[in-house]
Amino acid sequence: MNDDNVEGRARVKHTPQLDAYYEELAEYDAGALWTVANDIEPWEPKAHSIPMIWRYRQLRPLVLQSLELVRPEEAGRRVVMLVNPKRHDVSAAVGLLYTGLQVMNPGEAASAHRHMASALRFIIEGDGAYTIVEGERVTLERNDFVITPNGTWHEHGNDSGSGPCIWQDGLDIPLINTLEANFYEVHPDLHQRVGKPLNASCKTYGHAGVRPLEPDWRKAYSPLLKYSWSHTYEALRQYAQASEGSPFDGLMLEYVNPMTGGPVMPTMGAHMQMLRAGQATRAHRHTGNVIYHVAKGSGYSIIAGQRFDWEEHDIFCVPSWAWHEHVNLSRDDDACLFSFNDFPVMKSLSIYREEAYALNGGHQLITHGQEN
Repeated sequence: MNDDNVEGRARVKHTPQLDAYYEELAEYDAGALWTVANDIEPWEPKAHSIPMIWRYRQLRPLVLQSLELVRPEEAGRRVVMLVNPKRHDVSAAVGLLYTGLQVMNPGEAASAHRHMASALRFIIEGDGAYTIVEGERVTLERNDFVITPNGTWHEHGNDSGSGPCIWQDGLDIPLINTLEANFYEVHPDLHQRVGKPLNASCKTYGHAGVRPLEPDWRKAYSPLLKYSWSHTYEALRQYAQASEGSPFDGLMLEYVNPMTGGPVMPTMGAHMQMLRAGQATRAHRHTGNVIYHVAKGSGYSIIAGQRFDWEEHDIFCVPSWAWHEHVNLSRDDDACLFSFNDFPVMKSLSIYREEAYALNGGHQLITHGQEN
């Protein structure tokens, strides 16, 4: 749409008098709204981020190389960040979401800390990894989803004797920093005292359809710290027997707070979705940014007219208001995509919006090929 021909949009032409006026305003750290109105009030969302894919087979050797180059006590955490070319200013992968690949050698234990940013983990490979959150030790296995909510003491370690452990971190650090509300604190004893039974939150809250009566649980995040892959995948398989799912997302389940049915944390939500063998979803778009991790299978996604082929453990992102659709290339097995997002922020502020693609039978035309 051309702003120059639309009533109600700024169309002020430059004159020597106006230019002098703007210069005088600038002397007082002021400005004229009409000079930026069309940029700061677009007709629809304009994402700063671009669609991206990070290939695990390319990054894994570099992640492992960091084991030889940096000790955890020197770096705090040994993490390879995944940064969108358009979001280097805030170290974000998409929108105001951060992600990275963290690795730990056998026998390593990182010190405990806490911060205002919320965090999550998706376990990629290795046996023997664990996290300790608020005095509860939680074991980590492949494709498990784990939360470390804001303000909670947490630390990680690897008790394995067989090799390194790698997982994906996801945090809302760019959002919290943009709000100028971040804090960071190292535990005074460097490590927590484990005062709860192993996997206590899983034993208490990890049972579908039932929950304990906990009238004193009033925190904004889920009391369940780990959502196991085995339970999640079985739930998807059962769901597939009862429903066709969504034409836009296939069979999608949301990880929820078992006490409220709401998102696991106030600023970040998470899903696991299954694409049946050979399934191609229809395109849609929504406000809110999403980072995907291929938990199982191979296929491709079309994001804003660009095709991105993916395989197991690849990570890709969908910026806010970008058209996207997914295809499972296998003809005899399902594919599963883990994802986390900023939907809780969008919905709590009443700015979430979703729209289906109406042209070409609901499928985008591929306008350009992969660039990374």
